[in-house]
This record gives sequence, structure tokens and C-alpha cells, in this order.
Amino acid sequence: MGEMAVDEHGKGPEEETSPIEEVRLTVPRGDDPTLPVWTFRMWSIGLLSCALMSFLNQFFSYRTEPLIVTQITVQVASLPMGHFLARVLPRRMFRAPAMLGGREWTLNPGPFNMKEHVLISIFANAGYAFGNGHAYAVGIVDIIRAFYRRSISFLAAWLLITTTQVLGYGWAGLMRKYVVEPAHMWWPGTLVQVSLFRALHEKEESPKDSWQISRSKFFLVALICSFAWYVVPGYLFPTLTSISWVCWVFPKSVTAQQLGSGLKGLGLGAFTLDWSAVSSFLFSPLISPFFATANIFVGYFLFLYVFVPTAYWGMNLYNAKTFPIFSSHLFMSNGSAYQITDIVNQKFQLDTDAYAKLGRINLSTFFALAYGLNFATIASTITHVGIFYGIEIYHRFRASQTEVPDIHTKLMRKYDDIPAWWFYSLMVLSMTVSLILCTALKDQVQLPWWGLLFACGMAFVFTLPISIITATTNQTPGLNVITEYAMGLIMPGYPVANVCFKVYGYMSMLQAVAFLSDFKLGHYMKIPPRSMFIVQVCRYTSGRDCQPQHGVVATWLRREHLSGPTAVTRQPMDMPR
Repeated sequence: MGEMAVDEHGKGPEEETSPIEEVRLTVPRGDDPTLPVWTFRMWSIGLLSCALMSFLNQFFSYRTEPLIVTQITVQVASLPMGHFLARVLPRRMFRAPAMLGGREWTLNPGPFNMKEHVLISIFANAGYAFGNGHAYAVGIVDIIRAFYRRSISFLAAWLLITTTQVLGYGWAGLMRKYVVEPAHMWWPGTLVQVSLFRALHEKEESPKDSWQISRSKFFLVALICSFAWYVVPGYLFPTLTSISWVCWVFPKSVTAQQLGSGLKGLGLGAFTLDWSAVSSFLFSPLISPFFATANIFVGYFLFLYVFVPTAYWGMNLYNAKTFPIFSSHLFMSNGSAYQITDIVNQKFQLDTDAYAKLGRINLSTFFALAYGLNFATIASTITHVGIFYGIEIYHRFRASQTEVPDIHTKLMRKYDDIPAWWFYSLMVLSMTVSLILCTALKDQVQLPWWGLLFACGMAFVFTLPISIITATTNQTPGLNVITEYAMGLIMPGYPVANVCFKVYGYMSMLQAVAFLSDFKLGHYMKIPPRSMFIVQVCRYTSGRDCQPQHGVVATWLRREHLSGPTAVTRQPMDMPR
């Protein structure tokens, strides 16, 4: 093992601790800087997992309850692959050419270690789209090709997906000292991964004559049971996804269906035995702190069982009873499906005369209230961070270089930090490519250059407060509603420009937060920062940027599931988060 860090007061890492109890119980307080991280195993398994995860998550994203293959799946699957390569790869040493430094290297530097494993999972996180499951911008391609029945070139689609995935990296790196280095920015989601890494790599023997088992054995038992059980709700008995006994008791009552249905109603009394239904949108409730989960539950109860029923049955708000209580579709005033293509002209713009003839678009009560309350979420984000963390952010800005670091920050300082110009260069490059897309290919994306800059400005302003909320509660408010509303006011009548503005504003912020989350994972696991940065950039040039499977899946969706004459009335689900 390599040497352990000792601070200037002579204290070793075991004598120091973190102020956060969950971190103290989960994150190791030592480091071995001699462990190799840039290995053939890391690159090969990382690239493979990134491509495979991208395809699977894009494929399953069209489910009603999206089945998201998470980063943890790769953590488990890559372990035996790493050990296998460590056993079969040759240990012969090679020497690089003199022009490349002449250093020696090998395909097999020794046993598969935890730091390699962490970087593989960072690679896979691109295929996981940082919690979104699939590349968000693919939805624009789906909208254009499947719902509007128009065309968009491969180059425009490729640039759109690429730039929206990397645009937030530049300014995210400049915020590391505010949301990565501070000990109280503990990122609950990363602790799950840290615990799993330790369970998979550290040997832990359970006491003799005891029912207690080691963490690795417990994980193996839980994995086998979970895998075996999912066959039941996922294939043999799909009804278990939503058991709505109220609908069974009153099968002919419309009101009972609205109240009791877990898929098309309020889910009163309904329950599920399918974990993918529980974690499909807000992800696992076991990861978030209890106060955050309780807060969400209270808001969920008030919204679903007070606000929605009052607006629908009590007030009949905007003739709400004419439409389904729960739906993401669009409706005419008589409750029939709205033909979106009838109000879009040949220039791919809103046909105001046709819109006046057909009448205004109507939403279901649930969908309208969900969108409306999302504005309160965004406003409360700024207020919450300003009240609870404003002074702290100010002090960190003033004294970021003199503040006493915690044990993990001290251990990380033995590695070379990332130069600021790396982040600036990445930001300038991604912004330049985005501007080229919005000028040279404006006829396909409709978004003007000033719209791109405005979207990036909104994302930049919200990145820090939303990062702080994510780092302390594991909940990430989205900008997907406020961005499309803002662009609708500024540039009405351009549907593709609206969704492009939305994706640039929303995904730039989300990718920045995910970038910081990965850095916190590397911070806990003592991964050299420069290695983290290079892997995070390379995973896009190798995985998320070069994925023809997105187009394949979108084409399959259009041909197989949206081929009917009224199919274009179906709208993609995009609930505010």
C-alpha cells in the first residue's frame, strides 16, 4: 500500500473525521496514491459499458414507466470483467516511442483495483445520462420525425445532441470549490456508490457463530432476489406494476377509475410490487435523506389529493371535467384529441388562422397544475439557497483559499489540480459549435444565436443553487418548464426553437450538476482530478456523441408505433421534476 497522508499537525487520516455522519460511516479516510488508474482494463470496459448503457436506456425510455439501467448496474457487471482481464491479460512491459516520452506501460499492471472501477462507472454515467436515462435532446428528433412527420438532417441532430450534453461542463468546473470541496456538500447519491465500491472490493469477514453477514454477501443476496423477482412484474404478471383494487371493486364507475387507477388516475388505494414503478421518475427513495423524502411526500399528498380534486370536481376549473383528470395529451374544447399537425404550416411555424379555427389547446388538470406549480419550485430554489446558504457562499468566495479543509480535501491535494484554462477551453469550444449549429443550420433548429446565449445564461444562473440543493437533499429541480415558457413568450410560433431552447437551458444545467456529482465521487474515492476530467470528456467523444442507436430507436418508434392516421396526436410525456 502507498503512504498515508499526514497533516501539518501530525495527525493521520484515522485521527480526523468528517462533520457529516453519513460520510464518516461510508467514505474511507485513507488513500493509496500508487494504484494505477489509466489502464487498458479501464478504457476497454468503460467504453463498452458507455455504449451499451446508452442503447439500453434509450430503448427503454419509451416505456410508460421508464426502466432506467443505472450506473450501479455497471458497477456490479464490470467487477468480474475487471478481475477476468487482470487474470488473462499479459503482464509484458512495453516501451512507448521516444517522441511520446519513452515511458514503459503494460496491459496488465496487477490486480483490478477500486480506482479503476470508479473510473469505469464514471464512463458508464454518460450512458446513464446522469440520471435522465437517455439523451434528452433525442426527444427533439423524436418530435420532429415521429410527431410532426418532418425531417432533420443527421448532422443537425448529431450536433444538437452533442452540444447539449457537454455545454455545462465549462462553468461547472469553476464551481467545484463551492459544491465539491466543502464537507457539508455531501451529495447523498454518491455515498451509495461509495458504499457499493467498498462492499465489492474490501474483504470483510462476519463474526463466527453470528447471523450477521458481510456487506458483500448481503449485496449478493439482495441482487439475486431483486433479479429473480423482477421477472414476475416485468414479464409474468405485469398487473403487479399497479394494483388498483378500487377499480376492481367498481369496474363500471368512471369516478372510481379516476380516483383509483395507478396509471391513468390519482392512484387512491393503489400500490405496486414493481420497484421500477417506484423509482422510475424520482429514482430510489432509499438514497435521499429522510427530510427530503418526507418533504416530497407532503407535497405529493397536497398536490394529488387536495389541489387536483378541488380543481377538477370542486371548481371544474376551465371545464376540467370535459377532459381526463390525468393525461399528458392535448385536447380540443369538446374533449377530443387535438390534431397538432393541423396548426403547423409548411414553414414549420404556428398557423394562427388554423389555430383560431380549431380553438385553444386544453390540458388535463393534473398536467396543467404540475406545470404551473413548477414555477413555484424554481422560484423557491433561489429563495432557499439565498436564505440558507447565501452567507456561506459569500464567505467561501472571500476565504476559499484560507479555509481549513476536511480530511478528504487534504488527501486530494497531493494530486495535481485541473488548470482553469481546461474548463475555459471546453466552454469556448462547445459554445462555438453550438453557435455554428444555430447559425449555419438555423433552418432546421429555428433557434437564433441570441436564444442560445439566453438559454446558457439561465442555465448558468441556476447551476449553483440547484447544485447545492442536490448536494444536500439528492433532489434536482429542473428548468424544463421555465425555459419553454420563457421562449414561448419571447419567440412564439416556433415549436422546434422552443424545444431547442428548453434543451439547451435545461440540459446544460443538469449536465453541470452531474459533472459536479461525478467530481464529488472522485473526491471521496481519491481519484486524481486530471484523470477524472479526461475520462469525463473522452466518454462523450466515444459514447454519447457517436450513437446511431438513437436514430435507430426513433425510427423504430415512428414506423411501428406511430404509423396510424391519428398517431401524431400522442405527445411525449415530460412531467416537471
